[in-house]
Amino acid sequence: MPIIIRNSLLVFCLCIFSLNGWANTKIKDVFAIYDKPKYEQNFTHFDYVNPMAPKGGKLTLPAYGTFDSFNPFIFKGIAFPEAAELSLESLGFISSDDPMAVYPLIAEKFEVPDDKSFIGFFINPNAKFANGEKITADDVIFSFNALIEKGAPLYKIYYADVEKAEKLADNHVRFYFKKESQNRELPLILSQFKIFSKKDFEGKDFATPSLTPPLGSGPYQVENFEVNKYVTLKRNPNYWGKNIPVRRGFYNFDTVRYEFYQDTTVTLQALFSGNIDARDEYIAKIWVSGYDNKLVKDGKIIKEEIPHNNPASLQFFGFNTRLDKFSDRRVREAIALAFNFDWANEKLFYNQYRRIYSLFSNTELAASGLPQGKEKQILQKYKTDLPNDIFTSPLDLPDNSTPQKLRQNLKKAVQLLNEAGYDFVDGKMTNLKTNEPLEIEILGNSANGATFTRVMLPFIENLRKIGIKLTFRNLEVNVFKNRLDNFDFEMAILSFRLSNLPGNEQKELWGSASADVKGSFNVLGIKNPAVDDIINQIIKARDQESYLAAVKALDRVIMKEYYFIPNWYSPHDRIAYNNKLAHPKTKTKTGADIHTWWVKEK
Repeated sequence: MPIIIRNSLLVFCLCIFSLNGWANTKIKDVFAIYDKPKYEQNFTHFDYVNPMAPKGGKLTLPAYGTFDSFNPFIFKGIAFPEAAELSLESLGFISSDDPMAVYPLIAEKFEVPDDKSFIGFFINPNAKFANGEKITADDVIFSFNALIEKGAPLYKIYYADVEKAEKLADNHVRFYFKKESQNRELPLILSQFKIFSKKDFEGKDFATPSLTPPLGSGPYQVENFEVNKYVTLKRNPNYWGKNIPVRRGFYNFDTVRYEFYQDTTVTLQALFSGNIDARDEYIAKIWVSGYDNKLVKDGKIIKEEIPHNNPASLQFFGFNTRLDKFSDRRVREAIALAFNFDWANEKLFYNQYRRIYSLFSNTELAASGLPQGKEKQILQKYKTDLPNDIFTSPLDLPDNSTPQKLRQNLKKAVQLLNEAGYDFVDGKMTNLKTNEPLEIEILGNSANGATFTRVMLPFIENLRKIGIKLTFRNLEVNVFKNRLDNFDFEMAILSFRLSNLPGNEQKELWGSASADVKGSFNVLGIKNPAVDDIINQIIKARDQESYLAAVKALDRVIMKEYYFIPNWYSPHDRIAYNNKLAHPKTKTKTGADIHTWWVKEK
């Protein structure tokens, strides 16, 4: 739509007389990358919420581990991210059923030039912090600069294509992009960082962990807490955004309280005893047999599977490829062949799971079959540097469903190890150059380690058959995090929640620039020029066809390089909850978003 001329000479002059030709700038109510947004300009709420949900009551949820900070955006400390999520707002909001568009939150309008050289945000005049002070461009710029200068290392990479942030008026801020940038996702990315109060941080160091909750602008504020025990958040009765479309139907509880536990199994009894109101179930055996009691039979506790179309959480056994022993793809593939998902799914998981087969399992983004069309064209450029089977075989994972098939896969593993310079010496698979036996330590953490012990035993045994010693260690959550942050591990059980719209964050996960940055998400240490180039193609894609081709090419390369051993996923969110709770009934497969739920009226 054409530019809206506001009652501001400054805005008029900037739009009409800019030396850079910004007269073609448009002011938009919704910003979409490719197609038209799902929701029209005057929409009132998202389809997957109940806009008439009653407000009130208390929700108690489990949390795991510990915390020593309320700032999850810095390298130091162990943060409690849920507090930031509920108490801090961002410039825009991306709905669960429209991942390629951003809708107004703190920013009421988006300013977009035809040449895509910047993104501008006009701040809603009603947007306020909890103390009643207005959110201004100064707060936005302070928050951005704090992230890239003092935040976790990943933010410098994440926002690397931003040239500068500029205040044009108290309610108007622009982010200019570097000339060489063609990152079409960048406007969406910039709409998502949380906005802090500049004044609130005067005399404070953003990079230092703190148990003083930052001044927020969201629906809740931290009311009280005790480290290792609980955090209670109270709804702000004066929350400025309660009636805007992206918040209707959300955040319906007066109080949200998190009780801390050391592992997930303990919370089942906490649910039955009434200490918590809901819990996600991660253990198939418990889901099948752990709820056979009177509370569930009488309907006081409800057990429900809620379907979702989200990318499956990418859970895996990851290799630290910085280590010489894992630098050879053939070694990684050989170890992967020894993991018997089929046995685990039948004997341990009651066939509740599906194997993760892609970075983007459960979505249309997953590569399938053999590469075709634009995807094949992208991959052909790197043909000499990529495994040949990228072009000759689909993304099939080892089939160990019978003892005979397992034996064949173990024979193949030995062959791969021989090709990589290993052989049996005194019954041990040994590097013939260094005379070192291949021994591996894999780390888990106390929040999920008990679950994986059963899975590890047959994996350990299968590797023993081919001369490899695998040791499983279960660490406290904070120790586990510290080991990963400093790349002090051989293998580890990891899990990432990937975006519905893969883009700039892929650099942080798999890009060479983040591989040696301590605390980055490239825990695996991937340095692959083909991966770097394909990620750039994703970011710079000019149309949806090119974008999807690049995403699938990335998927195929990462999976075929065996940087990790994929685990499993469920296409449903499994949740058990007190029958005092209700949630929206919708055909939109967005899973269990507890912040759209409410307490039933009596």
